Amino acid sequence: MRAEQKMRIENLAETIRQNYGLDIGAMVLEEITQEEEDHLLFLKRKIEEIGPVNLGTLDEYEELRDRYEFMIKQQEDLHKSIAELEEAISKINSTTRKRLREAFEALKVKFGEVFMTLFGGGRAELVLTDEHNILETGIEIVAQPPGKKLQNINLLSGGEKALTALALQFASFLIKPTPMCILDEADAPLDETNTERFTKMLIELSKETQFLVVTHNKTTMNIAQHLYGITMEEAGVSKVISMQLAEV
Repeated sequence: MRAEQKMRIENLAETIRQNYGLDIGAMVLEEITQEEEDHLLFLKRKIEEIGPVNLGTLDEYEELRDRYEFMIKQQEDLHKSIAELEEAISKINSTTRKRLREAFEALKVKFGEVFMTLFGGGRAELVLTDEHNILETGIEIVAQPPGKKLQNINLLSGGEKALTALALQFASFLIKPTPMCILDEADAPLDETNTERFTKMLIELSKETQFLVVTHNKTTMNIAQHLYGITMEEAGVSKVISMQLAEV
């Protein structure tokens, strides 16, 4: 055993001499203190606690590193997508605000004109409840029929409310006509004079829009091109009677 250890020491000394040019046989060794021995034992225990080297750790590290880099890239792409989406939303909101403002101003002007036509005078306007937030604002209708004070639509009579609502609807048709419109007894609250104004407006708008009107009013029926009546000759059995009005 001693011969083996001596040979190992000689081989180690020769290796050091060849690699580093040092002769450890000529070196004077210092005495090892008790503190250094204790520290050496401490380090040995730490090494033992670490346990044997796991050769698969490097592969695991590479796998985790690749996964980490992938997740970082995904996070960067997500942040980029969020920024692009926020920019798109901002542009859409800006465009929407502009178009809503233009549409509102056009409707406001046309509503005032139609209101005066239907009421034979007076004035009306649309008011935004939140002028600075057009995307979420509400709209109030302020109307002043002839001979009355300017007031909120809720303070008008039933007939005035109906005629004001019709004025708003007809104003929208004049700005952007629709192919068809169905009115279900819209003239019911109107008196004879307002009904005549209502029918004149229908005749004008019918050049661009086809109207289907449910009514019991003879004045409104007089302007119709086709009439369809519902009768019940027998209890529970409805029958449709149609009539086409030809010009004489």
